[in-house]
Amino acid sequence: MIEANELCKIFTRYVKDEEVTNKRKKIKTKKEDFFAVDHISFKARQGEIYGILGPNGAGKTTLLRMLGGILTPTSGEIKLAGYDYNLDRKKVKRKIGYLSGNTKLYGRITPRELFNIFGRLYEMSKNEIEEMTEKIIEIMDMKDFADNRIEHLSTGQMQRTSIARCLLHSPEVYIFDEPTLGLDVISSHAIIEFMKSERERGKTVLYSTHYMEEAESLCDRILMIHKGKLIAEGTPESLKKESHENNLRDVFIRLVKERGEWT
Repeated sequence: MIEANELCKIFTRYVKDEEVTNKRKKIKTKKEDFFAVDHISFKARQGEIYGILGPNGAGKTTLLRMLGGILTPTSGEIKLAGYDYNLDRKKVKRKIGYLSGNTKLYGRITPRELFNIFGRLYEMSKNEIEEMTEKIIEIMDMKDFADNRIEHLSTGQMQRTSIARCLLHSPEVYIFDEPTLGLDVISSHAIIEFMKSERERGKTVLYSTHYMEEAESLCDRILMIHKGKLIAEGTPESLKKESHENNLRDVFIRLVKERGEWT
């Protein structure tokens, strides 16, 4: 359903460089390029939850932002449902629902008003927006707060509103970037159950996290990423079997150590 081929993203950073001349130390700042995402290829299928695992700074968010059309890759290709990003970017973005753990909502409007704004952005008709809004409010059990200002909602209600926003245009692919980060157990559970239900409906869910235990129980297949590079891909069971480990946390640690990158 969504495929990445040799995907790369290069950023520029500034680093300090020490230079010793005539017993004097000079510290200069120089620019250098680095791969935030380094030639990653994979294919996430229809009706599966595909996990992208790695520690903070591994490149997960950069990868998902490219897949979601927020960042332009330095090189490589992205295809979704047969469409090529380079040729059909507008069509592709309409098929995606993107949610991050730090998604910000407009506090001074209501969830219902928010859905109307996003529906217009997706070029939905007035009738389509109204019909989908009522359906989503029912699905996400939002009747009690759909007309309250977002700034007055609880954390769990805000998260349901964020998920509902992704549902509005009935996307074929969901991209969730650490959606349970910092949430309480109840809110996290709601997101996890939503992902499971969408998988049952035949949707594709890309889900990044550094919570290995959560991914192990939820994901059909997993891509492990470290320092921008793909270091392993497979089902949770196959990854554990190949590494002779009992859990994904130990699998990841073993793989990083074998690469000589454990610090």
